[in-house]
Amino acid sequence: MNIAILGSAGQIGAYLEEYLLSKGHDVIGVDIVDGPQNDLRVTPNTYVESIIKNADFVFFLSFDVGGSRYLKKYQHTFEFINNNTRMMANTFRLLEKYHKRFVFASSQMSNMSYSPYSVMKRVGELHTTALKGLTVKFWNVYGIEKDMEKAHVITDFIRKGFEETEFEMLTDGTEERQFLYAEDCCEALETIMENYTDFKPEDPLHITSFHSNSIREIANIIQGCFGLIGKHDVKIKSGLAKDNVQMDKRNEADTYILSWWLPKTTIDVGIRKVFGEMKKDYENI
Repeated sequence: MNIAILGSAGQIGAYLEEYLLSKGHDVIGVDIVDGPQNDLRVTPNTYVESIIKNADFVFFLSFDVGGSRYLKKYQHTFEFINNNTRMMANTFRLLEKYHKRFVFASSQMSNMSYSPYSVMKRVGELHTTALKGLTVKFWNVYGIEKDMEKAHVITDFIRKGFEETEFEMLTDGTEERQFLYAEDCCEALETIMENYTDFKPEDPLHITSFHSNSIREIANIIQGCFGLIGKHDVKIKSGLAKDNVQMDKRNEADTYILSWWLPKTTIDVGIRKVFGEMKKDYENI
């Protein structure tokens, strides 16, 4: 199958490209880090249009987004809103023009109207439903990240452990999140692609581990990883702030997807895998 991944250098996209290639698919990635011809904000863009036109399936993962630190800093800016608005307008137009089967990557936060990021994800969901595509809602997918300015909590804690030894988290760490290892996420996306006609646009396709861990628990696992390599001085201290977003009880993961797919990787195993890969980079410095 000829598969296009829009956002192929992102946290999920990079894993997905490698995963689908290993399954024998023909995969072509589109990501702005690979050159201006990959810029989804630009129209007309004959390069991107050709890729979408010739694809059998499209994963629309592109978005200007990052972890909580990045969102807090940028999501209310004109540039952030404009980037995502233009990407969606151009991409959905091409998906409609060529009648493509596609998956749009949304978020567990899309029902939170006080967040510009969330509102735009909700707009993407409405486009997707109108085009009879499928929306998936990701819940804190983690894995290797290349752009550390946009890093999420697990990679951010590991990076700081190598670079700073002792640091304070953004919150008191009591909030709980459902974390999913990126390779499990790839299996879920492949399953949805292969069973595309079994799903309806309004189906609640929540991709998560369906298991919650507090940020304090995550910090303890990461400190343990450092301890195993002899860095017992790494300390992740609790902050003072509360994370009200993750405590929002409107966010309940729907288990509908479990009839087709089950997550496999426990949080401790997944973190150890990410830690091991990041450790290699610091050993080479």
